[in-house]
Amino acid sequence: MLIWSVLTALGGAFCLALGSALQERDAVRAPGDRVARLGFLAHLVQRPRWVIGTLAAAAGVSLHLVALSGAPLTIIQPIGVTGLLFAIVLSALFNRRRIRVGQIIAGMAVMAGLVGVLVLFPHTSVPPVLPVPTALLLVGSVAAAGCVVYIAAHWVPAGPRALLLAAAGGAALGTTSALARVVAAQTVADPAAVISWLTVLAAVIAVLGGLLQQNAYRTGHFAAAYATLLVTDPITGAGIGALLLGEGLPATPLDRLSAAAAAVLAIAGTAALARAKDRNPDAVRRFRAAVGDPTVSTRLQEKRYDPVEPASPSPRTRSEHGR
Repeated sequence: MLIWSVLTALGGAFCLALGSALQERDAVRAPGDRVARLGFLAHLVQRPRWVIGTLAAAAGVSLHLVALSGAPLTIIQPIGVTGLLFAIVLSALFNRRRIRVGQIIAGMAVMAGLVGVLVLFPHTSVPPVLPVPTALLLVGSVAAAGCVVYIAAHWVPAGPRALLLAAAGGAALGTTSALARVVAAQTVADPAAVISWLTVLAAVIAVLGGLLQQNAYRTGHFAAAYATLLVTDPITGAGIGALLLGEGLPATPLDRLSAAAAAVLAIAGTAALARAKDRNPDAVRRFRAAVGDPTVSTRLQEKRYDPVEPASPSPRTRSEHGR
């Protein structure tokens, strides 16, 4: 039974990574500004590949839940983190780019750090309770922070923008997970509990999280965005569980120090992925199409606002500059 649960968890991690990689391709190619508005999501739901990616991600989540029914959380949760390596490989294959050793090393650092955080935080089976006023304050705070990040992202270069948007999106989706856990626990005792203000709040913050997540993919720094989501989503959920749901922090000072060190390792790996020269070429082409021909002046604009590797000048351009 344990072996099947482990294999199911691996399948779930692969499906989630596949779904995210498919979503990225349409998010990058969608029309609109570098940081797209809410109508961006309406455009994406009309794209068959994006819908298939969403279904694949949903299948991944479902398989993860099935795996949890047959094995302890401390075994299944770390396996889910392997999805980052799947995502790096799939994104490189889809975009016909070489997989760099540095990406794999950074991805493994993120995985190791996240596993440490997941294992060291306590897991309890006590049904969680969250009053509606507290949930409203929580969602309002996360939404306000997300909106500030969304606005500020318009003036941030692509690499840092991917991290900012993904971190805010992960926080929103982690909040959604915490609310969903409370609703699910209440529904077990009373099926009518699914119709509640907590469900409405979960849906609202999930939409904001989805907008931020897809805009993070839109930067073209998929590996960094996906890694950031993998880190911030569970850490946000663990924080909410510890502070609001009575689930507690790591028991001993050594465990707390180890959890902090693991989080730092995961963040360092994520930063390395953001610095790597693995940007989706479609994102580069979309930016250059928006600003015009890649002349010298355009490259200067690009370097200032959205740094990418400049294309080699054509023979015609070199001859014009030589005159």
